[in-house]
Amino acid sequence: MEPVKTWLEKNLKGDPVLWAIVLVFSFISIAVVYSATGTLAYKKMGGNTEYFLIKHTGLIGVGLFFAWLAHRIDYRHYSRLSLYALLLSLPLLIFTYFVGGTTVNDASRWLTIPVINQTFQPSDLAKLALISHLASMLSRRQQYIDNFTTTLLPVILWIGAICGIIVLSNASTALLLFFTCLLLMFIGRVPLKHILLTILIGVTVGGGALTLGQRWGTVQKRIESFTDKSKPLPFQLEHSMIAIAGGGPIGKGPGNSTERNILPHPYSDFIYAIIIEEYGMVGGVFVLFLYLAFLYRGLLTVMRSYGAFGGLLSAGLCFSLVLQAMVNMGVAVGLGPITGLPLPMLSMGGTSLIFTGISIGIILSVSRGDREIRPMAGEADDTPRIPKQTALA
Repeated sequence: MEPVKTWLEKNLKGDPVLWAIVLVFSFISIAVVYSATGTLAYKKMGGNTEYFLIKHTGLIGVGLFFAWLAHRIDYRHYSRLSLYALLLSLPLLIFTYFVGGTTVNDASRWLTIPVINQTFQPSDLAKLALISHLASMLSRRQQYIDNFTTTLLPVILWIGAICGIIVLSNASTALLLFFTCLLLMFIGRVPLKHILLTILIGVTVGGGALTLGQRWGTVQKRIESFTDKSKPLPFQLEHSMIAIAGGGPIGKGPGNSTERNILPHPYSDFIYAIIIEEYGMVGGVFVLFLYLAFLYRGLLTVMRSYGAFGGLLSAGLCFSLVLQAMVNMGVAVGLGPITGLPLPMLSMGGTSLIFTGISIGIILSVSRGDREIRPMAGEADDTPRIPKQTALA
């Protein structure tokens, strides 16, 4: 056991509890996706149920590799890289929507990567880039945090540009990203009046873009079906409820779900319902606990971070992942309108698992803390910290 412990300490830096949570999520994801893709395998792969097991396990491995790779990099490098990532993601978003995006379910969200013929959503890159760059801008402007021209104007421009383009084809992702940015601004000590102004501008710009985009009709229908109790439940939600009710306290057991054969996308949008059906409320509560534990350890990283950038970066990425998880689980149990957001770290995915892995790796890089982080060349050892009383405010 000693060589294993030595290898782990040498190669897996950062918060060991975070690493453990991520690995537990990975094993759960492999087991549940394998069960949930049985019908899909019969439809598309002629009954080869191991195809999606092997594919998803491989993608989980790739995601973990990118997490490991990202956590080995000094997190302060991401401050410089974030601007380039934003400058790349902006034209990709525009190109995807207006020119060459792959349309699925009446939404142009995907780009097909040549040669490997793999699709990815530029919004995944844009989310990571915007949160990272927003953390960078706020940390460098702590002394001028209440200055409209120096601080708020560039923040509003970037948030408006990225969220405004994303909302054209993906309202739920844009709204969640916008809310994450507001949380980051609050943690970064942006005055409340400036946050309220950002909300006003965001509602105006986002609302206008939504009505002009592809998803306005879908958003209307989903909100109406959620608020109008006289109408029957949407098909997805009805069978999600059946799956949850059928699971009971301890579930039907691994691989014994029946609703996986009926629910649309049981391996992504409604994977939480399959978890409860197979593993019961015990399994559902355990998954919820894992997300809350992930958030808790991420917030500890915020408080222990070397400077303002590390704290804001870790907070933004933690909130982004956990808020999406809460929305997904809330939809599955009928607490919100259907969104189509996957459950991070558990749902089947492609390149989204890579971007999730990178986000986790960056959080782990920040969690390495003062013991390994030293001033970079040309950088003073006086990086401004977020005041402790506002780090979690």
